[in-house]
Amino acid sequence: MRKLYYLTAIMVLLFTEVSAQEQAAYLDPSRPTDERVQSLIRILTLEEKVQQMMENTPAISRLGIPPYNWWNEALHGVGRSGVATVFPQAIGLGATFDDDLALRVASAISDEARAMYNASVEKGYYSKYAGLTFWTPNINIFRDPRWGRGQETYGEDPFLTASLGVAFVKGLQGDHPEYLKTAACAKHFAVHSGPERLRHEFNAVASIKDLRETYLPAFKALVNADVEAVMCAYNATNGEPCCANEFLLNDVLRGEWGFDGHVVSDCGAIVDFYEGHEVVPGPVEAAALALKSGVNLNCGSVYYPHLVEAVKQGLVSEAEVDEKLATLLKTRFRLGMFDPEEANPYNAIGIEVVDSKEHRQLAKEAALKSMVLLKNNGVLPLRNDLPRYFITGPNAAGIDALIGNYYGVNPNMVTMLEGVASHIAPGSQLQYKPGILLDRANVNPIDWTTGGAKSADATIVVLGITGLLEGEEGESIASPHYGDRLDYNLPENQLDFLRKLREGHEQPIIAVITGGSPMNLAEVHELSDAVLLAWYPGEEGGNAVADLIFGEASPSGKLPVTFPKSLEQLPPYEDYSMDGRTYRFMEEEPLYPFGFGLSYADFSYSDLKLSADRIKKNQSVQVEATITNKGKYEGEEVVQLYLTDEEASVRVPLYSLKGYRRLRLAPGESAKVNFTITPEMMALITEEGESKIEKGRFKVYVGGSLPGNRSHALGMARPAEGSFMVR
Repeated sequence: MRKLYYLTAIMVLLFTEVSAQEQAAYLDPSRPTDERVQSLIRILTLEEKVQQMMENTPAISRLGIPPYNWWNEALHGVGRSGVATVFPQAIGLGATFDDDLALRVASAISDEARAMYNASVEKGYYSKYAGLTFWTPNINIFRDPRWGRGQETYGEDPFLTASLGVAFVKGLQGDHPEYLKTAACAKHFAVHSGPERLRHEFNAVASIKDLRETYLPAFKALVNADVEAVMCAYNATNGEPCCANEFLLNDVLRGEWGFDGHVVSDCGAIVDFYEGHEVVPGPVEAAALALKSGVNLNCGSVYYPHLVEAVKQGLVSEAEVDEKLATLLKTRFRLGMFDPEEANPYNAIGIEVVDSKEHRQLAKEAALKSMVLLKNNGVLPLRNDLPRYFITGPNAAGIDALIGNYYGVNPNMVTMLEGVASHIAPGSQLQYKPGILLDRANVNPIDWTTGGAKSADATIVVLGITGLLEGEEGESIASPHYGDRLDYNLPENQLDFLRKLREGHEQPIIAVITGGSPMNLAEVHELSDAVLLAWYPGEEGGNAVADLIFGEASPSGKLPVTFPKSLEQLPPYEDYSMDGRTYRFMEEEPLYPFGFGLSYADFSYSDLKLSADRIKKNQSVQVEATITNKGKYEGEEVVQLYLTDEEASVRVPLYSLKGYRRLRLAPGESAKVNFTITPEMMALITEEGESKIEKGRFKVYVGGSLPGNRSHALGMARPAEGSFMVR
């Protein structure tokens, strides 16, 4: 079918009045892309041009060009498009602290995406969620646990977000010198993290210091990594809608960073210009403002066709339409959509890669590395041959607990119940009852569950939240706050259930917690013998949980976001100042700190060595530390490097993550880990948004969690420390 469209385009052009030169340039893969793009634009009418700038572009039958829908999702697997491998939700990938894993996951996703696209085109299907332009990854900073879409991000830290985001983009886009495997998109630009209910009218106020220090670095990193697209957000930032924000889109993105890809509006954001933000009177003016602001692609309501009228009224010129369309079309040419099938090697990827054995194994690896052990009083790892096990809880047998939002589907989703059942030794019993509903009291007061659990040798209770309670504005159908979580606690019925399980129960209780955001687990921590945070772990979630509980693997995930003790420790949700937010600026003691996560191994840190104790501003510092596994289990540790500027003239982060490494050690084994602290890492951001390095002392920490007493109290070894002076 793809070859047929290519031949049809040639035949149609031969019988039109289009010049032979234009025919050759548009359809000739040997010519420069810019030349081919301009050739195509010259043979389009104004009406056809603006239609090609819509999310759902129609066919141009006179040229043999098929339709194309730009909207596709691949947050943790190809989403909304049929059977695909379902990987852990993005926040879980953030918990792996593993760039190589992120690259491999994204590469597997883009392989499946190409295979699914190839199959769709062969059948002549050009529907939504069937294309190659993926609006992924979400690199917003998870600044507040109330945001229901925080699960889509890699957490609260700019450095971690940038590192994982770059790896994910590289995996999605591939490494071919001419063709993109798929097109990635950095979203939502910028300063976007709730409230969900107000996002179409909300104005996020952020200082230039917070912009440069926290909200923009990950976007800059992805632009430097040649991300193909950037999506502008619904909300306004500092008084201007993000999709018409001169500072963000033109001064910074295009001007300062030199971004040459296309900008897509979040879906319906152009409508918000007059219905929400009220900066223009109507749709014609909204379309003109978006185009002049640098938006190449209109997603959502059909507003770019109003550009025809905007041209007639003189609000924009046809030359401006051509300029924005040229940037957009370049993406389709780079994807090979106007080339012969055999010219693009990605066209050879077959459907056999979808949900393959190798991708399932990768999904399990990602799930294993993402899960965070928050407590263990010694009951884990658990024997798998005890006489009787009981598994219970509202999320023990549910698919929703595996998938989060923006998910694909899979015929073999392994629930926690199924995973545990497959790991129990012959002769042992396993019983299951859900016990309670997700977020409300049982109507039937008869309780057969807690009594049955108390007669078991070990109870696994799967609690937490799902996409019913947290997610996007229209996604979370049980959320009273449009997907946001303004109540930080677990549903009270879940806590009541756990209290009943614990009462008079001497045998181990292992709590498995699902969800994509921080939550108040203080009472869960107190009542349970072990607490394992599983996030939304994807199709292999149940097997990964069972592997960790029964000791077939050791936990190695680390928290990519701080768990405060309560929302009272945080500023108001609508306040976008970073003061008091995230581990970098929060002085309150958290429930669980950033970077925290226990292991069955016992790691210690020692012998921190610096290449110099005094350096000049343009010099780097080499850091070396020794990590030893003093325990009896093999384990994998995420070694983390933190830096503190102790003598800064302005507010700076209390700690800043500047590096991380995954390291596997056998019992008794030691290894040295090396990092480089570059001048860029030592720079602070002034109140005017300028980056500069000041003289003074810098403290260096290498450890398995954020430095501080709370990490140590929860069972983490103290970090190795050192310092140096910049003169």
